[in-house]
Amino acid sequence: MKQAAAPLQDDRNDAVDADVAIVGYGPTGAVLANLLGQRGWRVALLDREPGLLDLPRAVHFDGEVMRIFDAAGLAGDIAPLARPSSGMQYVNTAGQLMLERKPAASSGDHGWANNYLFHQPDLENALRRGVQRFARVKPSLRHEVQGVEQDDQVATLTVRALESDALHQLRARWVVGCDGARSRLRDAIGGGQLDLGLHQSWLVVDVLLQRDVDLPLATVQFCDPARPVTFVNVTGRRRRWEFMLMPGDDPLAMTQPEVVWRLIARWITPADATLVRGAVYTFHALIAERWRDRRLLIAGDSAHQTPPFLGQGMCAGIRDASNLAWKLDLVLRGAEDTLLDTYQSERQPHVHAFVSTAVRLGNIIQTTNPTVAAERDRQFASGGPQEIVNLSPQLGPGVHGGDMPAGSIPGQPRLADGRLLDTALGSGFAVLAADNAIYAALPTADRLKFDRLGTRWLTDPVLTDWLVALGTPLVVLRPDRYVFGVAAGPDQLAHLASQLPTCQEHPQTSMENWYPKAHNHSLPPKGAYASLEAARREAQP
Repeated sequence: MKQAAAPLQDDRNDAVDADVAIVGYGPTGAVLANLLGQRGWRVALLDREPGLLDLPRAVHFDGEVMRIFDAAGLAGDIAPLARPSSGMQYVNTAGQLMLERKPAASSGDHGWANNYLFHQPDLENALRRGVQRFARVKPSLRHEVQGVEQDDQVATLTVRALESDALHQLRARWVVGCDGARSRLRDAIGGGQLDLGLHQSWLVVDVLLQRDVDLPLATVQFCDPARPVTFVNVTGRRRRWEFMLMPGDDPLAMTQPEVVWRLIARWITPADATLVRGAVYTFHALIAERWRDRRLLIAGDSAHQTPPFLGQGMCAGIRDASNLAWKLDLVLRGAEDTLLDTYQSERQPHVHAFVSTAVRLGNIIQTTNPTVAAERDRQFASGGPQEIVNLSPQLGPGVHGGDMPAGSIPGQPRLADGRLLDTALGSGFAVLAADNAIYAALPTADRLKFDRLGTRWLTDPVLTDWLVALGTPLVVLRPDRYVFGVAAGPDQLAHLASQLPTCQEHPQTSMENWYPKAHNHSLPPKGAYASLEAARREAQP
């Protein structure tokens, strides 16, 4: 496993037990712990369970999430545990294709496959092994938060050790609740939840095949009004079916093995597979109205719940962790804590786009009125199958320039030396340009504003076409690789410098910032980016 650096050793506030306390050790909490551990912070991880839940739950993540795993130094460990998706199909009772997400190539927009399938216990084991790299990240299992208080300096958690029933207090500068749909931290923050109007129970059935069976390679949504069904080809010999509960179904009876085998009999028999579990889940579409109260924040299912029809529930929580980690890092290094208000302002509209889309897809498969289903089928038949593509919405207002492509995450190219872009950029801000002309013209004071944030300045022949596609000669990326802003010349770049957060010097600034240092790459003819050259000339003083 790749060992990530933990450059910062800052124990100035010995009155606290941790810089950040994370409540909940699921995927969101584990990713946040890894990202903060890389940055050297003291992290206390609290979870009431005795260990990993050895049950499959989430089964999908996308290419952007794999970039986050890579940023945490864990992509090499996680990639062998997942497989590129074979696609997703929405079919009606006649077997006609209505909607389709294409199979994922091994390398997509983000430098990784666009979509992956995985077994959640495998993923969580990898994330927890990643946490073990950091001596300053300390998990405490079988510990339950009973209460929380806060003041201007610290948040104090009252924690019960479930093995001994003993109570103790844990003091942290910041607390992040990743404690799920019934979050105590969300209750402590207060506020209601925005309800997007989907509350439906489904039976989830997981099996392990014992022999080869002719089953679909793709995920299939069987849009049957008599009983909607989802089939998922997970990894290896793991397969999943999900059955919508219908009026009159007894949820407890539906989980009994004889009922489960009767439901999946059209595909497999007990001779073909071992039943791993059958459990009823109620899918919700909810978004918390408040994600922060002073020193308390929430992330993952604590902040939002999404139905599974887009496969984005876990992904949304991991995006929360990525957004929050670099902002907590800057605040812990002296940036104004109002920076943390941009966490909700950016992420809440972003996750709303995913949840609302999942609701719309859910309305397609969950149609149980035969007349409505027939009209649905007719409309899709008249227009032909529609393609589902991965969403990439713009962030809400926050730490970016506002106008696209600011607030969006661009694709990740592979550089001339064969490395993925993220590998070259490190953990701080980054300025990418076709050449270093703008950098050379930037006043020293403005360069220092970037340098204090650990900004990596990068030029590479591959970036020429990449920047042409973005419509700019220069782009500033945030640590989470979303666009902070774009510039056509040194004046605009200086303006972006004035908008940067300020804090103590970033550990990455000890390195020479301009890359490549010893390479004199010949750039393509200027005609290849003539419009960018014109923009640059117009910006010259």
